[in-house]
Amino acid sequence: MDFGSDKVDQVCPAPDPAPHAPRRFALPAGAVDTHAHVVGHSFVPERSYTPPPASAGQYLSMLDAVGTTYGVLVQISVHGTDNTVMLEAVEGARDRLRAVAVVAPDVDDRTLAHLQDSGVVGLRLNTLSGGGIGLDQLARYDAICAEMGWHLQFLTNTRHLAAAAADLRTLTVPYVVDHMGDFDVAAGVDAPEWTQFLKLMADGAWTKLSGAFRMARTADYSDTIPFAQSLIEAAPDRCVWGSDWPHVGFWGQMPNVGDLLDLLPAWAPDPATREAILTTNAQRLYGFTYLQTPVAGVTPEIRQSPNE
Repeated sequence: MDFGSDKVDQVCPAPDPAPHAPRRFALPAGAVDTHAHVVGHSFVPERSYTPPPASAGQYLSMLDAVGTTYGVLVQISVHGTDNTVMLEAVEGARDRLRAVAVVAPDVDDRTLAHLQDSGVVGLRLNTLSGGGIGLDQLARYDAICAEMGWHLQFLTNTRHLAAAAADLRTLTVPYVVDHMGDFDVAAGVDAPEWTQFLKLMADGAWTKLSGAFRMARTADYSDTIPFAQSLIEAAPDRCVWGSDWPHVGFWGQMPNVGDLLDLLPAWAPDPATREAILTTNAQRLYGFTYLQTPVAGVTPEIRQSPNE
């Protein structure tokens, strides 16, 4: 994953200003975007890139434009362990949003309680970009999440996953791997690191079918198809979809979220599987409950997760 670490002082490109709905299929009601960021103005010095501002309002407008009901905001590495911008965004739209936070290992109970009250449902660890928290205290974060009823999320790659496989199998909470393991697609689906990732998926890991524009070597992202298909085959009930909006730390052609969604019919040709990836899988993981018959003019309700 190229976070543009040699361009820290050069602001990343902004996302596509005209996101559109997918054109190859109709999004189901209650669809969840499980991976996005909001960005403020104060950054940690150890960051790997400098993103442009991205507000909660902009994110919600993107969800509306593509037809997605709910979203999950993930603490961005450039803000370190200061979750303020993300929490304010979620608190302003609790009917639609949840959050995954970043905390120091010595985080106190009062902070954890505040995070939970603000809509946090998981913690993120990060081996790839400056400002993140790595895997060296995995047991500590597992214990925090077990106490809070949360899950762990990893921004990492298949090389780090393979090295940590034994420790990952001891986790007592669900864990989610960002961006399909950030794998080098040129290595092929038979590569040992990919095979190891599939074993972790079969053993209980979750993954986000996201970041295709980061992994792909082809302009239409088609070279990601066999990788996404193998993940879905390994664990169809533990795959979720994410936009990765606003596509920070990426210096190529900005993707349109609608085009990213349009990969799903190729990744998951079976409509029922595709719908589960977009709805029930994500709703279960993040604590959303979609009311299938909302009252006219009333925003669909999110019932509180048992963990809140």
